[in-house]
Amino acid sequence: MRVLITGSSGLIGSEASAHFDSLGAETIGVDNNLRADFFGPDGDTAWNLARLKEEHPRFRHIDMDIRDRQAMLDLFQIERPDVVIHCAAQPSHDLAARRPFDDFDVNAVGTLNLLEATRRFCAESPFVFMSTNKVYGDAPNEVPLVEQPTRWEYAHERDRHGIDESMRIDQSKHSLFGASKAAADLAVQEYGRYFDMPTVCFRGGCLTGPNHASAELHGFLSYLVKTTVNQEHFRIYGYQGKQVRDQIHSRDVLAAFDAFIRAPRAGAVYNLGGGRENSTSVLEAIALAEQAAGVRLDHEYVDEARSGDHICYISDLAKLRADYPDWHLTTSLDAIVEELVEAHHARLPVRSL
Repeated sequence: MRVLITGSSGLIGSEASAHFDSLGAETIGVDNNLRADFFGPDGDTAWNLARLKEEHPRFRHIDMDIRDRQAMLDLFQIERPDVVIHCAAQPSHDLAARRPFDDFDVNAVGTLNLLEATRRFCAESPFVFMSTNKVYGDAPNEVPLVEQPTRWEYAHERDRHGIDESMRIDQSKHSLFGASKAAADLAVQEYGRYFDMPTVCFRGGCLTGPNHASAELHGFLSYLVKTTVNQEHFRIYGYQGKQVRDQIHSRDVLAAFDAFIRAPRAGAVYNLGGGRENSTSVLEAIALAEQAAGVRLDHEYVDEARSGDHICYISDLAKLRADYPDWHLTTSLDAIVEELVEAHHARLPVRSL
């Protein structure tokens, strides 16, 4: 089996590369480390690529930009992969507002380039797209909430399991990032339905894991743990720090990918996150990080919420679990935080005496 993975040096892409290489697949990673340009040193994924090459010597890396349409067509004509996993993205709300052309060209146009290359040269290959819950814009904020001491919570029992795939994606504020990802999400669905291709959009909640090149305002939990371990300064933006997200480990994301690849559907859509059991507010996550790291976090509150941000978002996993009953979460929130602490401790520079 030949698996082509875009964004292969990022969190989910690198997890996918390691996963399929370990299964004996011919694994091809496409990544040009654009994150270093987007986020500076914090976003640089060169260390993760070096790790992949060392730990998985059969893994093949190609330095290529998904915005280059002809390059993508040529690559797919040569490789004709059996599986396409598309994780490359511009992932930041704030950066999208500053660099809208880059954001749309990567997220929407790059996805179209890959879809068309797949249709022309390997139309029967499963196409897995790492989408985002930001395709819903701020519509989830219309679900009635109640304020609790450390978090915002759904007011009604009927909403306890969170947001499902029936949530609308239009008539809401997305941020430009959310809009570009929504365009890509719809294109992936349309190629599945119109051309009867096996495509899926996994609308991720907060994806995390030890190989995340996190930065402020992107990769919340990893960045929080990193600032705690490094004893740096952390800023909480809005909602009294009570905004809620559900956290899912990259391994469990890959298990969902694997389930779909083994039994694909045309134009599928699933919410994918940590669900109710792995949900946490910023305040609660700070307490978890401090306990796991054994230090206090230096933080401040900024009384300005990010535009279009979710107040409480928990992924309803019922549809995914119904279609793929063997899939389940394997890593608890506590275990995720402990693993992040260990990973960031390992990356601390050695200080001379």
